[in-house]
Amino acid sequence: MFKIKILLILFLSMIMVACNNQTTPRKSGNDIGNATAAQILLENKDADIFPLNGIVYTNAEDIKWVNKEELTLGEEVGGIKKQTTDSEEFENYTATKLPVGTAIYKPVEREDIYIVKMDDKEIRYLGLIEG
Repeated sequence: MFKIKILLILFLSMIMVACNNQTTPRKSGNDIGNATAAQILLENKDADIFPLNGIVYTNAEDIKWVNKEELTLGEEVGGIKKQTTDSEEFENYTATKLPVGTAIYKPVEREDIYIVKMDDKEIRYLGLIEG
């Protein structure tokens, strides 16, 4: 009798689990989230990037439309505090190529681009934002 009760409880437990209609939400193909420094460095270990407020910014010197934008240098938002290629060490103001102390500026016209000044040259960085 004891074995039958145990089998009955196991059977009912399996049915309850099988009938549970809760599913884990999945991201659709259009909603994959913003790229992380680790993901970018996995694809390109020589990437010129820095993260800021949850968004990774990449050197946009070779992106024509970014460089054609008429941008006014706005306020300084901070500077590079650390340089590394170790994806585990990335946090705000950590860069792969920019030297420590490099100032980062926000242009007046755009939210998805930052500008750095190096050797009297302005370099634009585009935010890798999925949407």
